[in-house]
Parts: sequence; C-alpha cells; structure tokens
Amino acid sequence: MSLPKDPFMLLSYINTQLRDNFSSLSELAASLGADEEEIRSTLGKAGFVYDSGLNRFTTAQ
Repeated sequence: MSLPKDPFMLLSYINTQLRDNFSSLSELAASLGADEEEIRSTLGKAGFVYDSGLNRFTTAQ
C-alpha cells in the first residue's frame, strides 16, 4: 500500500492505524514495509512528533 503524500492525510491514517491496530510506530512501519524515519521526517516537517507513551503523533511543543 502506498502511504498518503499529504502530511495531514498521512497523520490521520497513521494515528488511526496506531490507535486501532498497532502498539508502536515501528510495528506499523514494518507491517506496511514503510521507512519509519521517513514517516517521522514527513510528519516532523508538518510540526508533529511521535509520542511513544501515547502511541500517536502529536503537535511538537
């Protein structure tokens, strides 16, 4: 599956998958065959960071 290119669509997709199906970003990335660092970078450029305690991307503080 191809991940959304738009960072806000990607954010919505990733956070939904993390909430519903995966216990960590690395587990999700491995399942999708995606590069975890690329996901972090794309969402980071849009102002989001991964919070492993919440298991979701949130706004950078």
